[in-house]
Amino acid sequence: MDLFSRSWTALRTAVAEVRDEDFAQPSGCTGWLVRDLVCHLIIDAQDVLITLVTPVETDPTRNAVTYWDVAEAPPTGDDPLDALIVRLAAAYEEPWLLKFHFDDVGAAAGRAAELADPDLRVSTRDEVITVRDYLSAYVLEWTLHHLDLIAHLPGTAEPPAEGLARSRRMLEEIAGSAIPASMSDRDALLVGTGRRAPTDTQKTELGVELAARLPLVLG
Repeated sequence: MDLFSRSWTALRTAVAEVRDEDFAQPSGCTGWLVRDLVCHLIIDAQDVLITLVTPVETDPTRNAVTYWDVAEAPPTGDDPLDALIVRLAAAYEEPWLLKFHFDDVGAAAGRAAELADPDLRVSTRDEVITVRDYLSAYVLEWTLHHLDLIAHLPGTAEPPAEGLARSRRMLEEIAGSAIPASMSDRDALLVGTGRRAPTDTQKTELGVELAARLPLVLG
């Protein structure tokens, strides 16, 4: 629960520090500019708010790791929601408007998470999960998107180290295998999710079996 707040605060702070002209820079999400990514984060924050006020009494069907589905291929941009986000981001026109909306909704999502009962069962994506596991799953979401945000913005603050470490462990659980310790948490996440191609050395370290299972396209 606490790591969710630290990861989310770090990401919100990083967005607030992005220069206006850098909103037109590419992000680490293929086909998305920084402004598109920030618009997606607004949708994410709305999802957090909606989920936290959608309690259910049935038993959980997912946990922090099984929350994630693994797609067969990376997104192409043809998905209607992906296309909508690009159009919506462009409609803001002024970066400060996008920053303001993100900070407003993002702060509300952060407060809601702090106030939520960790043992409460909630519904999201037609599944049931405890608040504790739901917010733990989102540590991975925030950490990956923090890396996406700063992919082409040198000098911008990195995600918290503990968020990188926890996200790596979750990715390894999803993959069903440990990623070689020789790879940093940052590299493990970037390579493991296809955000960066492994170097020849890293391919050797991963081994044939694990390299064949990567990258994992999470959704």
